Amino acid sequence: MNQKLFSKDFTLVVIGQIISLFGNAAIRFALPLYLLNLTGSSALYGTVTACAFIPAILLSPIGGIVADRINKRNVMVILDFFTAVIILGFSLLRNEVNLILLLTVTLMLLYGIAGAYQPSVQASIPALVDQDHIMAANSIINTISSFASFIGPVLGGILYSAYGLLPILWVCVGCFIISAIMEIFINIPFQKQQSDGSIFKIAKTDFLDSIRFIRKDKPVIGKALLAICGINLFLSSMIIVALPYLITEVLYLGAQANRLYGFAEGALAAGGLAGGIAAGVFANKLSIYKSGNLVISCALSVFPISVSLVVFSSGIINYLIMIICCFTIMVFSTIFLVQMMSFIQTETPQNLIGKVIAVIFTVSMCSQPLGNALYGILFEICNGFEYVVVLFSGIISFLIAIRTRNIFKMVSLH
Repeated sequence: MNQKLFSKDFTLVVIGQIISLFGNAAIRFALPLYLLNLTGSSALYGTVTACAFIPAILLSPIGGIVADRINKRNVMVILDFFTAVIILGFSLLRNEVNLILLLTVTLMLLYGIAGAYQPSVQASIPALVDQDHIMAANSIINTISSFASFIGPVLGGILYSAYGLLPILWVCVGCFIISAIMEIFINIPFQKQQSDGSIFKIAKTDFLDSIRFIRKDKPVIGKALLAICGINLFLSSMIIVALPYLITEVLYLGAQANRLYGFAEGALAAGGLAGGIAAGVFANKLSIYKSGNLVISCALSVFPISVSLVVFSSGIINYLIMIICCFTIMVFSTIFLVQMMSFIQTETPQNLIGKVIAVIFTVSMCSQPLGNALYGILFEICNGFEYVVVLFSGIISFLIAIRTRNIFKMVSLH
C-alpha cells in the first residue's frame, strides 16, 4: 500500500485514464451523432443507443469477477488494445456494409468493453492508495473522466463539423494504443484467489457472494441502487436522448447545430469536472448521510428546461438554458457518485470489491437501455410538445429523489 497519493503507479493510471477516456468520449460522441445526422430519427437513435448498453450490462459482472481474479493491469491493457482494433475495423468497413448495423454492433462492442473495463479501474484504487486517500483518489479519477468527456465532445464537434467522421476515428485509435502501452508499466498489487471448479461455477459463486454482501451485509447499498436505477431510467436517459435530438433536430440552430451539440456535451463534462474537483476539495466535509439532497438538486434542475421550451421561441436561449441546467445536474450527480463509490470501497472487503462494483454498475445500467428507447419514442410522439416529455422526467425524478434521500438517511442508523 502506498502512503502518498501520487505514487508512480497511480500517476500512470491517471495519465492512462486521461488518454483512454478522451478517446472513449470522442468516439461515443461522434458515432451516435453520425447516425442521427444520417436518419434524423430520435426513435432509431434511442433504440440503437439502448442496444449499445446491453453488452455493458452483460459484461460488467464478468469484468468484476476478472478484476478480482486476474491482474487488473493486464485487463486494462488488453481491453484498450482491443478497442483500438474495433475502431480501426469500423473505419475500414463503414463504406462496405450496412452502416446502421455496423454502427449498432460497434457501439455495442465499445459499451461492452467499457462495462468490463471500469470495474478493474475502480477496484485498483484501494490497492494503490491507502484508505485515507480513497475519497481523493476517486475524486481524481472522476475528474479525469469528466475532463476527458469535456475535451472529447468539444474537439470532436469541431473536427466532425469541419472534416467529418474519419479524422475522429484515427485520433481515437491512437489514443487507445498509447494508453495501452503506458498501462503495461503499471504495477498493481495482486493476490491470486483460489479457484475451485469450472469457470462457470467460479463465476456463479463470485456473483452470488457479491449479491449476498449487498443484500444482507450492506442492505442500504441495495436499496440505494434501486433508487439510482430509477434516476437512470427517468433522468439520465432523458438527457442522453434529449440533448442531441433537441439541439440538432428541434431548436433550429442551423449549420452550427452539430458543433453546438459538441459544446453541450462539453458542458455536461465540465459539470462533472467541477463536481469531481468539489468532491476532492470538500472530501472531509461531505457526508454520505446527506447525499440524497444532491439527487434532489439534480431533479429540480430539470424543470427550467421544460419551462424555457414553453416560454421562449428562440433556439439559442433554449440551448443556453439547457446546457446551464445540464451543467448543474452533472455537478451534483458527480459529487454524489464520488461519495457513493468511496463509501462502497471502504465498506467492502478487498476480495469482493471488483465484483460488488461490477454488480452495482450492472444493475444501475439495466434501466439505461429501457430509458433510452422510451424517450426516443416519447420525443417522436410528442413532436412539437417536447416540453411535456422533459416535465414528465422532472416530476418522476423528483419523487424518486425524495425516496433516495430517505434511504441514505438510514446509513446513520447502521
